[in-house]
Amino acid sequence: MSANPITDTLPARVDQRPAVTVLSGFSPGAVHATAQALLLAEDRLLAIRHDLTGLRDGLLRRTVRSATELIEDATTALVHGCVSCTLREDVLPTLVRLARTHPGSDMLLVLPPSVEPEAVAAASEHCVVDGTPVTEAVRFDSYVTVVDAERFLDDLASTDDLSHRDLQAADDDHRAVAEVVAHQVEFSDTVVLWSRPGTDVLELNRIGTLVHRLAPWSIQVTVGTTAQLDCTGLSTLVRRTGRHNPRRPGMLGLALEGRPIAVADTDSSDVTSILFETRRPFHPQRLHDALEDLTEHALRGRGQLWIASQPDTVLAFEFAGGGVSLGTLGYWLAALPAERWNETSDERRIAADLSWDPYYGDRRTVLALIGLHLDHAALTELLNSCLLTDAELADGSDTWRHLPDPFAGCFPLTDDNTSEENRP
Repeated sequence: MSANPITDTLPARVDQRPAVTVLSGFSPGAVHATAQALLLAEDRLLAIRHDLTGLRDGLLRRTVRSATELIEDATTALVHGCVSCTLREDVLPTLVRLARTHPGSDMLLVLPPSVEPEAVAAASEHCVVDGTPVTEAVRFDSYVTVVDAERFLDDLASTDDLSHRDLQAADDDHRAVAEVVAHQVEFSDTVVLWSRPGTDVLELNRIGTLVHRLAPWSIQVTVGTTAQLDCTGLSTLVRRTGRHNPRRPGMLGLALEGRPIAVADTDSSDVTSILFETRRPFHPQRLHDALEDLTEHALRGRGQLWIASQPDTVLAFEFAGGGVSLGTLGYWLAALPAERWNETSDERRIAADLSWDPYYGDRRTVLALIGLHLDHAALTELLNSCLLTDAELADGSDTWRHLPDPFAGCFPLTDDNTSEENRP
């Protein structure tokens, strides 16, 4: 093939949009210290913070600062005091406005402890400011989560709700602390493992292993082990990395696109990751009865599954903070007419094609349990005992629909239900 002398000499198009680094974490002190370090490394970087303390009363405080100057400090009244409204009505418009008034400056969006980064990604994908999509004004370069090594395990193992710590974003915000902490880590592109001089090396490695089990796709950066912090070095490792893929689905949509949701254990660490995969459906009653035993010792559970009595439905499974959550991710492709498959992502259709089963279609269970000293053999045996037996399989799918089902009516489907609704 001959070269084109005209196009080959054209310079590559440079993306002029300001790069936004989204910084989250459940330890305000560690998040603040990380933000300060990044500001010191780049004098044109702008840090945007939102104080949600008054949100339940409809008030939102916003500050914008550089390393040397407080640029804005304003309190805004919101009609609807909720996180999603805050993102649409103030947070994202502020990013667009600063992109216009401070050209050439990147931005650091510092999230309050109770705000999950996936909520920002979901809002930014659809938000329009002054007739222009947010993503045309700014580029979301990377989602960075700060983990405080001293607090992380306690928060992940906690059974507190946000309301127990007066951190709820609204009166009806019943999320668990552990749920928020897990979501912050899992949606990250980079995890800053924040420690302090004198931190036990073995314990730091243990926390790092746990973070890797939760988010094996994230780059891990450890700081704070020495008396002096290299601000420029930290900035180089976490900013303008281009690590964020806006097409990556949320945690519960990963397996549907054939992406890994956990890594198998490869060492003798006491941090355990169990990955359970099967085509065979669960017996609804036996699964229901086993949920407490399945999650008794786990810190985190996640994935997708299907039950024999509701064979059209992809079920999302989540566990954190002592509570189990099951919800719908829409239809299995095998339950949809072929003309509706284009309602889902290309990645999901490709994954289904590659693993299609002549009997089950794309129906499959992929579950991960993560914790300390989990009994792999016992938990795997318990999960297997919840599946349909050979005799129950032989009865056929018409019989499965009449099995005793404690989940009956819990996962309604509509003609518009597809997993695309669960993409960020």
